[in-house]
Amino acid sequence: MHILIGMLIGLIFWAALFALMCMVGLVLFPIALVGATAVAVTAYCQQAGATLLPDTSYGPSPVARPDGADGREPAYRHYLVAQVWADCRSILAGSSPLIRGKLAAGTGWATRTFVGTGERAWLLLPLWLGVTLGIVSSVAPVAVLVVLIAAAYLVTVAVGLSAWIVCVGVLRVFDQVLMLARRILQACPYAGCYKRFTLPVYACSTCGAKHAKLRPDLAGAFWHVCQCGTRLPTTILLGRYRLQAHCPACARRLPGRIGRVRIEPVPLVGGPDAGKTTFMALAVDALHDAANAAGGSVLFADTGDENTFRRLRRELAVGKVSKTLTELPKGVTLDVTLPKGGNRILYLFDPSGEHHTEASKVEALGYLAQGEALILVIDPFALPAVQDHLLESESNQLRAKGVIMSREDPADTFSRLRNELAARADGGGLRRVSVVLTKADLLRTTTSGRGVADDLPGWLGLMGLGSLVRELKNQRVEARYFLSGLPPDSAGITRLFGWLTGLRLTETAGSGATSEFQTGELRRPWQAQARPEGRPPLSYLITRRGLAAVTVLLSVSMIILLSLTIISAGMPQEPQYAPVEPVQMALVSVPAPKEYAGRWSGKLRSDGETVTLTLRANKSTGTVRFTNLKCTASVSVQRDNLAPDRLQLFAEAAANANAGCPNALWFTLAKISKRKIDARIFDNPSSAVPLAAAVLTLRD
Repeated sequence: MHILIGMLIGLIFWAALFALMCMVGLVLFPIALVGATAVAVTAYCQQAGATLLPDTSYGPSPVARPDGADGREPAYRHYLVAQVWADCRSILAGSSPLIRGKLAAGTGWATRTFVGTGERAWLLLPLWLGVTLGIVSSVAPVAVLVVLIAAAYLVTVAVGLSAWIVCVGVLRVFDQVLMLARRILQACPYAGCYKRFTLPVYACSTCGAKHAKLRPDLAGAFWHVCQCGTRLPTTILLGRYRLQAHCPACARRLPGRIGRVRIEPVPLVGGPDAGKTTFMALAVDALHDAANAAGGSVLFADTGDENTFRRLRRELAVGKVSKTLTELPKGVTLDVTLPKGGNRILYLFDPSGEHHTEASKVEALGYLAQGEALILVIDPFALPAVQDHLLESESNQLRAKGVIMSREDPADTFSRLRNELAARADGGGLRRVSVVLTKADLLRTTTSGRGVADDLPGWLGLMGLGSLVRELKNQRVEARYFLSGLPPDSAGITRLFGWLTGLRLTETAGSGATSEFQTGELRRPWQAQARPEGRPPLSYLITRRGLAAVTVLLSVSMIILLSLTIISAGMPQEPQYAPVEPVQMALVSVPAPKEYAGRWSGKLRSDGETVTLTLRANKSTGTVRFTNLKCTASVSVQRDNLAPDRLQLFAEAAANANAGCPNALWFTLAKISKRKIDARIFDNPSSAVPLAAAVLTLRD
């Protein structure tokens, strides 16, 4: 008998101990769940930090340096276009084995500690189950966290790319509108090229890498980041013109400020020995003098042009100008700036006259289709009518002064020019033509030159160029006629070039000062510090660290939320009851039941008013007090026979009560627990909606 009792006591002891272990296992489950989740989240954040925080192009998710191979731009693409996904894959690929390893280590520790303890391992089995299930269950919140972080990445990318698309569109449209409003023309002045283009190739100010698509696009809206880490502006307004530009067709260097200042090509067309070079030299001198007098400047784009014009100035001083070479001409580039008259880049094309003697040679002069202005230079002594009417003495005198009687009729030159322009898609696009009759000082000494200064168009008509005058008038081209000779009419040349190029030079003409030629650039070179070698663009670093901060914030929030959820689940909850709504009542006065006796107090949910209800056992009356209203009313206890689980109270204010006290109220009471009741207040016994409600607690 004693043995059976001992065995029974032992069985009860071990059963109680096992039950205790089960309870401990239930406690260990949420602890293990939160702990394993924290460990997994920490591992994820460590990998995210190792990927996103370092200021380096290397590491778990390296940033490839663009090399510009295969015609690609030597610029980093926008972070949200490609690199963000590489970083995301790197974080997931790096954190997954870390998390699996740490969770496996946790379950292994639980197995060794609780199951591998000998014969009584079964006693600790609940502890092992609690810890193991907690560790395994942590996969769910970790997966939710990863989904939330991925969603945050997607939102960031969506918002960022949407803003980027808007910025790209606005900047592109604004840049295009600006160029159209300023009528900016971009073209190449070099021989054999003469191409027009919409966007030059820009060289990085630090490493010299060539960027052929420096505009708002996938590489950035406001800036492109060069392979060396230098930020380059993408629009004219942001300063793109401050970079060195190159022709996209021939890759040769273009003048500064191209894209910001309108290029005005001014070709000079005329036969051999027509005086084109002399007139161009006189025009450049006049432009220099006028611009300097107005407080502006005229600069040559390269020293070769400056040296050429210095030589021409010396040759003009002795009265003999060298003949132009027969190669295709490079445009003489002048960068003109005036305080009030605007800015222009002038391309002055002065080919040898032989280029206008054959249609095939005229066709090679691609610059004729670049601009809107043209100077037609006519040698009066090349006109057959003039040659035929020269006296022998006049001919001898002209030959003695070095005049060559060309047999290239200017009418033929103009005819070939007209045919070439008419064959082009835009008809040549000419708007302004200046007809310059050279050697006017010599022409006036001949009988044929009489009256030339009075009516130059009429004189040209008499000398066989009437078709030229009529053609210019019929094509609705604005034409002006000018006599050029020595000494030069600097004021007239200045006005003529101001009209041709759109520069306001009239008021500054004729200053009489002789300025020195200079070569230089009016643009202020772009200066931006490159990122050190091995570091990604600054935009990458900022965006990465922003994403790292979001990752940490979401991780901490997940752990806190999980902990609060577990804590709230373990706390006892007040039972929720369906609302006690009044029905048609059959009321009977009764003494207060014992379970409702006492002083009950609580606050109304609607306005926080404190209500104190006092009932006594076996008494059918009591009191109710509203603290803030300073109102006390007597109540009578009634039971609703139709709803015996509820207690009804009728409250009536005292005769001397405050004006704010209600005259009569009805209460319904229902037990929630031993020390709590649910109280609803109505303004009449048949109302379906209570005026207020409160949970009252027994105070004594």
